[in-house]
Amino acid sequence: MTGHHGVEQERLLLLDPRFSRAIRLFNTHQWYACHDELESLWHENQGPMRTLLQALLQIAVAELHLERQNRQGAVLLMGEGLGRLGRCGPSALGLDLLFLAELVGARLQRLQAGASPDDLPAPELRSSNVDDQ
Repeated sequence: MTGHHGVEQERLLLLDPRFSRAIRLFNTHQWYACHDELESLWHENQGPMRTLLQALLQIAVAELHLERQNRQGAVLLMGEGLGRLGRCGPSALGLDLLFLAELVGARLQRLQAGASPDDLPAPELRSSNVDDQ
């Protein structure tokens, strides 16, 4: 996710009001609305940030599947989102991706064990800047 094109794409996404709305919707567990915002951004981006947008999109849809009692769909998309997240590095777009990966990984393990992840924290997008936390 490095290089001039990646830096420019990241800058443009950070300025896009849809991205800040998507983060807000993600963190308030409004998964369907978050999906809509992320999907529009994902379709428009062909550069290095596309993988991260797809990972976030898949995680949001996985949580939507959980709300709708579709455990199989949740496991599939959570796993795919986590796999893509792993290729994105520790941070991008100002987000702490390691923190997100830990939360999603714990929920996925619980689901794969046949248990409920309801007592675990929901996925959260937090700033990679420790001063912001």
